[in-house]
Amino acid sequence: MMRPPREDFALKETKPHLGGGKVTGDKLTSTYDLVEQMQYLYVRVVKAKDLPGKDVTGGCDPYAEVKLGNYKGTTRHFEKKSNPEWNQVFAFSKDRLQASMLEVTVKDKDFVKDDFMGRVLFDLNEVPKRVPPDSPLAPQWYRLEDRSGNKAKGELMLAVWMGTQADEAFPEAWHSDAAAVSGADGLANIQSKVYLSPKLWYLRVNVIEAQDLQPSDKSRFPEVFVKAILGNQALRTRISMSKNINPMWNEDLMFVAAEPFEEPLILSVEDRVAPNKEEVLGRCAIPLQYVDRRLDHKPINSRWYNLEKHIIVEGEKKKEVKFASRIHMRICLEGGYHVLDESTHHSSDLKPTAKQLWKSNIGVLELGILNAHGWRPRHPSHMDTRLSCADNAHPDELDEEFDTFPTSRPNDIVRMRYDRLRSIAGRIQTVVGDLATQGERLQSLLSWRDPRASALFVIFCLVAAIVLYVTPFQVVALLAGFYVLRHPRFRHKLPSVPLNFFRRLPARTDCML
Repeated sequence: MMRPPREDFALKETKPHLGGGKVTGDKLTSTYDLVEQMQYLYVRVVKAKDLPGKDVTGGCDPYAEVKLGNYKGTTRHFEKKSNPEWNQVFAFSKDRLQASMLEVTVKDKDFVKDDFMGRVLFDLNEVPKRVPPDSPLAPQWYRLEDRSGNKAKGELMLAVWMGTQADEAFPEAWHSDAAAVSGADGLANIQSKVYLSPKLWYLRVNVIEAQDLQPSDKSRFPEVFVKAILGNQALRTRISMSKNINPMWNEDLMFVAAEPFEEPLILSVEDRVAPNKEEVLGRCAIPLQYVDRRLDHKPINSRWYNLEKHIIVEGEKKKEVKFASRIHMRICLEGGYHVLDESTHHSSDLKPTAKQLWKSNIGVLELGILNAHGWRPRHPSHMDTRLSCADNAHPDELDEEFDTFPTSRPNDIVRMRYDRLRSIAGRIQTVVGDLATQGERLQSLLSWRDPRASALFVIFCLVAAIVLYVTPFQVVALLAGFYVLRHPRFRHKLPSVPLNFFRRLPARTDCML
């Protein structure tokens, strides 16, 4: 049986049709103008009305089923509702269309078998085309028909059009390529999404000094430091060298803050009263929306902030504002730096945070990925098919992997596979026998089955032990290296003396008649 030809992974020139030919001036009409267009059939099932009751109580549990060839998508069902509203979109790839008719069926969900309520048929040749920025196609009411084509009770509001991946309904649509994925949560994980990277700022907190702190123990010198928290970031200053109620630090703390600055900066002045025990002398919360932004080399004016100390009175936590306890700080958002949110080796955007400091653009280069097909994966944990020879597998071996149990193949094919299995088992048995023979020869060195061979081996071990004990290991390694790397003039084709001696040792196979 001939093997299939190898795939050609060489680069090939392609000339795809980009942007649908719609370019207005020097601007692109949509985000997808730089990628090759992919055609999709979109079906938007909006709602239904006046559906007939199929249950004993006269109600119905309706849902809609969109069927195109072997692809089938269903909406969620409603209980006891004759005028349901779904507003769900289904997308079918044009390259995988398997039929010329689109069927949208309304059914009543039941325990045993769902009841047929009506359907609407569409000819794909008559479906209109729509590409943004065209206006969206308005849904229309369609009268339901029975299986014979006669008018049935109930109407269904639909919109069917042929579009591309640039359509607004593409991200929220159920895709035929993901027909095997069940549940809304599973579909949400495979659909395309747009994640906006937040604008990051460096927050510089220059802690200068504090005044008139109120420690609980007046008889000791306080060991005061400042702790700052922003979200899940926490930094602290060193313990002030001036051990009094007016400590000084003049130390900078740097944080990374993201717009829109929802989390405040919380600062607390703490006193280390014992190892692993701190007492809060005051705390303040500073909203970042009101913090000055620094765009040049000019320093920001410093400010005094009042410290609030919390005390517990009668089991309730109350707030007490100390009049004289305050802290002197200089806080600003640094807009002249770029916050490195990615690896420095792969960073391409090094612009500062503030847009006022950006340099004017000379031009804009739009780069789009057209296609990436047929490339072999080369990074772990993927498998290289060429290196693992997986592409050289015999077709019969692949057919055997997917065969049923018991087998459904003819007897001659099963007999051929059994013969192949016997040949593989015979080769394995031969290799295992060779390994057992070498083990038996090694065992005969110490069993004194051959007295002369065992005596020579014991004498050799004794001499080798004495030589290795006297000679340094470096000298032994040097001599062994010279022997292994000796010139071919000093080598001969006959087996070495130790190998010849080992091969002549007796094994169990020598006792077989």
